Amino acid sequence: MTVDVLALGLNHVSAPVSVRERVSMPEDLVRPALSALREAFGGAVKEAAILSTCNRTEVYCAAEPHVAEQLPAWMASFNQIEAGDLKPHIYLLNKDRAVRHAFRVASGLDSMVLGEPQILGQMKDAVRTADEAGALGTLLHQMFQRTFSVAKEVRSTTAIGAQSVSMAAAAVKLAERVFGDLKESRVLFIGAGEMIELCATHFAAREPLKIVVANRTAERAELLAARFAASTMKLSEVPDRLAEFDVVVSCTASTLPILGLGMVERATKLRRRKPIVMVDLAVPRDIEPEVARLDDVYLYSVDDLGAVVQSGNEARQAAVFQAEAIIDSRVLNFMHWMQQRANVPIIRDLQASAQLVQTAELDRAKRLLAKGESPDAVLEQLAHGLTQKYLHGTLAALHQSEDADRQQLLSWLPRLFPLGKGRR
Repeated sequence: MTVDVLALGLNHVSAPVSVRERVSMPEDLVRPALSALREAFGGAVKEAAILSTCNRTEVYCAAEPHVAEQLPAWMASFNQIEAGDLKPHIYLLNKDRAVRHAFRVASGLDSMVLGEPQILGQMKDAVRTADEAGALGTLLHQMFQRTFSVAKEVRSTTAIGAQSVSMAAAAVKLAERVFGDLKESRVLFIGAGEMIELCATHFAAREPLKIVVANRTAERAELLAARFAASTMKLSEVPDRLAEFDVVVSCTASTLPILGLGMVERATKLRRRKPIVMVDLAVPRDIEPEVARLDDVYLYSVDDLGAVVQSGNEARQAAVFQAEAIIDSRVLNFMHWMQQRANVPIIRDLQASAQLVQTAELDRAKRLLAKGESPDAVLEQLAHGLTQKYLHGTLAALHQSEDADRQQLLSWLPRLFPLGKGRR
């Protein structure tokens, strides 16, 4: 049975954050999702990996071709979403288009921040999770190893990542639009992951008046705070202390909002109409979107930051063409490898068939020799028998074919057989 590479997903281009957060998978859900996917399709899904970040959720499969038609319905069902609500936002790619997509994603060409390196690490984590779950096999393993190699080549030979405007830098830029100089601002970070660390680095460079880190795990909050001479507080303290802060940046793995409309509204009243900038980098979102309706609150989601980031992408378009050329070449190489891999069973069958003929003719020759037949006569019969069986399939095909097929067969004969090379 033929096996295709498939890629199904949605991203920051195809779907708004309100849709992306409904299919986003936290790390502890990825393994159950991989198991559910393979169980849903029986043996038709041979291998699978799931990549889920704030900007995309994608399923990569090595599967029988018919799986492609049913994969969108599976994603909707697993996430308890109406298929019709999800369909307009999904892309489904197969064969070389799926491979090209994986290469582009890892290289940062499909990112909200063009050339950003974070996605490569996220993809490596996704592959590691799939491997540990026993969901990877030869095909996807080979594809992802080539994906990482292509990403490295693109980053080392092009300027795709040069002068990139990161999401963290964009968050600072948006805060400065409201407050100007941030030296008198108080900043609260909710969460202590990689994105918060990046944001803290950028904000700290502006030397704000105060930085506080709130996190579910106190140890991680203290570790991060120590880097920036910041203080920490418990998540449970946020509702009572929210009014203290001019800028709030949140990025946690919570499946439900941490900051609700009522909580923020109380904080704005205590601030006596002094504005507050809130940056929600989480998917699913940490801050209820209704908060944006409050007059003194400037709420920005990952999509809003993406618009700021895009303004810095034009200068890197020349590098994009160079990167795309590298990717196209490597896609062709991988598809050639896939084709060779697909030929292996046919070659094995051909070799097994030839072995059967050889064994049969050799056994026949041994029996004749045992009966006292002349060795020369036996060798001649052996050679004749092997030659006839060697040519039988080809000659039969030529005799039975019509004109067009016969001409095609004749054109292939010099490549399949060393015609005339035995003459002296």
